[in-house]
Amino acid sequence: MIALLGLRHLKNRASSFYLSRLVHSLPFATVKVDEISGSQPAEVLNLVKGSWTRSSSWTTIPDPLNGEPFIKVAEVDQKGIQPFVESLRQCPKHGLHNPFKAPERYLMLGDVTAKAAHKLSLPEVSDFFAKLIQRVSPKSYQQALGEVYVTQKFLENFCGDQVRFLARSFGVPGNHLGQRSHGFRWPYGPVTVITPFNFPLEIPVLQLMGALYMGNKPLLKVDTKVCIVMEQMLRLLHECGLPVEDVDFINSDGNTMNKLLLEAKPRMTLFTGSSRVAEKLAVDLKGRIKLEDAGFDWKILGPDVLEEDYVAWVCDQDAYACSGQKCSAQSLLFMHENWSRSSLIHKLTDLAARRKLDDLTVGPVLTFTTEAMLDHVKKLLEIKGSKLLFGGEALQNHSIPKIYGAIKPTAVFVPLEEILKDNNYELVMKEIFGPFQVVTEYKHNQLHLVLNALERMHAHLTAAVVSNDPLFVQEVVGNSVNGTTYVGLRARTTGAPQNHWFGPAGDPRGAGIGTPEAIKLVWSCHREVIYDVGPVPKNWSTPNST
Repeated sequence: MIALLGLRHLKNRASSFYLSRLVHSLPFATVKVDEISGSQPAEVLNLVKGSWTRSSSWTTIPDPLNGEPFIKVAEVDQKGIQPFVESLRQCPKHGLHNPFKAPERYLMLGDVTAKAAHKLSLPEVSDFFAKLIQRVSPKSYQQALGEVYVTQKFLENFCGDQVRFLARSFGVPGNHLGQRSHGFRWPYGPVTVITPFNFPLEIPVLQLMGALYMGNKPLLKVDTKVCIVMEQMLRLLHECGLPVEDVDFINSDGNTMNKLLLEAKPRMTLFTGSSRVAEKLAVDLKGRIKLEDAGFDWKILGPDVLEEDYVAWVCDQDAYACSGQKCSAQSLLFMHENWSRSSLIHKLTDLAARRKLDDLTVGPVLTFTTEAMLDHVKKLLEIKGSKLLFGGEALQNHSIPKIYGAIKPTAVFVPLEEILKDNNYELVMKEIFGPFQVVTEYKHNQLHLVLNALERMHAHLTAAVVSNDPLFVQEVVGNSVNGTTYVGLRARTTGAPQNHWFGPAGDPRGAGIGTPEAIKLVWSCHREVIYDVGPVPKNWSTPNST
């Protein structure tokens, strides 16, 4: 979810000397990015009831590039969750604010947001967070800076009065004099936000701020591998005026967090992450949850072959930027036979070969090992007619620890007819959260088979229909579901900015991110207040019982 346009000016606004000098004087920061190492490990604390706290045990995070233990996280165990449970329980169901209560908080949050947006626009601050992201979730500097840029633009969108505009109500005339109904956006009160490793700043900031805007008291849990990024961002928000009691921040393992949720019983939980965990939480929390879970995302290249170089470049970015560790990454590419006869595959092969560990255009995979990814490739190649297009090998000459994965950007061709077979479908549709994609071809009379493949998928996050043929686009969009779908020659699956909805469709639990509609859907519910003040009609008398 990164918008790359307009980033170069952020990178070039100051010299490297200027940045390195100022990053040591950032008043909110408690770490120096370039100095984090095994000999000088950074420490990450918890935040509860307005106080930063340590814990009795520490978890050590290995550097994903060399395995060196370089971050110590104060991890809360199951015996230490009570303060966090109590903090959530102290928040009433009607929230910290609502249209009838403490409306000045809407203004306060607008001011905090304006200050935070300005802070992130400063080159020394954006550089600090971009480099911190790179340390824990390795990606190219441009991709990391893009994450900061999207976060900063989101904050710009909700400065000043924009927070209270999120709570805009409506009125409807009643049946008689003195009666009218009003619809209000109402907070849930105590809520939790659980976010993954791949966008350690963007996803938690956008969801956290949305929760706050609507009047909720959130407890934030970020994947421990990258939690240092949001710890530093919370300190920045505090410096910008956010009350320290407004947000709790916990570091724990999954079992501890699950126990906390069951005891605290938050009124709503936002979960971004794996489908397996999402389904478990949906049951444990009795449906009080919004999900942005896994995305096995597809792209269809239509019959009109145009701008081969551009389309190939977008395909490469969609599949392999951030080493494929985006929930919007291109997992399955359907090529019309006209594209099969073009130079597309040759261009994709060349583009993938440009990626290297030196500049982190390919890097460690944090949720799959090398062996697991190559084993998946091997299983796919056992399908009749399948072939390796490129990649399929481990990266060489690196010090990435074995608990993580490191493979070359990889593509496997699988015939469409074979994909649709029951004994192959689930294997082909398995999401590999790394630099990997499946490619297939369809004939001019086989679009119905492609649509059948889409219908059988269980995750419907992003998609792309690369075609300027309006009838073709109409056919595909009308027979598919994905919540964020790009169409046209420049269609992509990744790179969502802050100016449109990003999220799945087809599931009533689906969560969006980024826009006013997403914030209102996820972080508030509807409340109707009916005013009926009279007067009572003259000569009214008690009627017969009914």
